[in-house]
Amino acid sequence: MASSSQPVKSPNRSRTRLLRRLTQAGFGLFIVGSSIRHYLVTTEHVASIDAYCPFGGIATLWRWVSTGGLFVQKTHQSNLVLLLGLIAGVILAGGAFCGWICPFGALQDLLDWIRKKLRLPELRIPPRLDRVLTYGRYVTLGVILYATIATVKLWFADWDPYRTTFSLGWLFEFNLSEQWLAYAVALVILVGALLIPRFWCRYLCPLGGAISLLGNLSLLRIRRNDASCKSCAVCNAPCPVKIDVAQADSAVSADCIGCLECVEVCPREGALSVTLGPALPKILRPQKKEDVA
Repeated sequence: MASSSQPVKSPNRSRTRLLRRLTQAGFGLFIVGSSIRHYLVTTEHVASIDAYCPFGGIATLWRWVSTGGLFVQKTHQSNLVLLLGLIAGVILAGGAFCGWICPFGALQDLLDWIRKKLRLPELRIPPRLDRVLTYGRYVTLGVILYATIATVKLWFADWDPYRTTFSLGWLFEFNLSEQWLAYAVALVILVGALLIPRFWCRYLCPLGGAISLLGNLSLLRIRRNDASCKSCAVCNAPCPVKIDVAQADSAVSADCIGCLECVEVCPREGALSVTLGPALPKILRPQKKEDVA
């Protein structure tokens, strides 16, 4: 007889995972198709993938506000529209953009799947070092914004691993002598993602850093019920960004990408749930009897 403490793969889990994979594939194919069309269609102007990136909105926001409507080169009004949509999405559903929409996140998930199929070992980062490395996203975000404002151009665009990979320049106009640094950065990030799940997302992604900061305001959150949870840590294993869900606060970390794997695998009814409501600071939360005893 199976132990009651072991998770059971439910049909709901299979459907949720399938829906997420299909959503990721759809957005990924859209970006790849846009890049191919950008190179092959010569009869009309076709936007590059730069026009579909919400981070372009963050990079150009200061110039747009300070100059009364001017944009950093390679950015457009579409970037600001996408940024507004991203802000609304994060306030509603936290980091779901990273887990369901971002093509570079989907590529990292694919690399992790390949690693498992090839039975390659995962490079495990010690928890304390992992927590320190996650601040790299904020450092990257700060450096990029400062350099973009100072140079009035997309300073990071030439080395952005997402842009290098999905713009398909390496396929249509390969130029090792001029683009070797961009190729090297992308290769290091992709190899890192093969060995460490969501390597770029967890430690370096500037957009992920911005989403994590704003994610503290999100309404739709995964929440842990301390009374139902027995800290069995079954929910920790499938988390692609390695959140310690079993020991998480009542509102699970703002670093959560909304994949719902932890919720679906949890063996205890009501221990983890997705609910709508603000994440209150500890000082404003109702206290338990044992807390005031």
